[in-house]
Amino acid sequence: MFNKIALTLLIIGGINWGSIGIFQFDLVAWIFGGQTSILSRIIYTLVGLCAVWCISLLLRDDSESDREVRVMG
Repeated sequence: MFNKIALTLLIIGGINWGSIGIFQFDLVAWIFGGQTSILSRIIYTLVGLCAVWCISLLLRDDSESDREVRVMG
């Protein structure tokens, strides 16, 4: 469950970075009141922490992922 939440936040972060790169528009800052607002900073921090967590997904053994799917599915 935590992995899905982390991946969801990374997708949000990726969409935000895409909007910055293509349109020079920071969606998170627009929604939460600017880059320096506390809510924006919390979202940026959560996305960063999830990115660090997802590094572990890349380094995991495939057999561990298979076990997780069998237990959940």
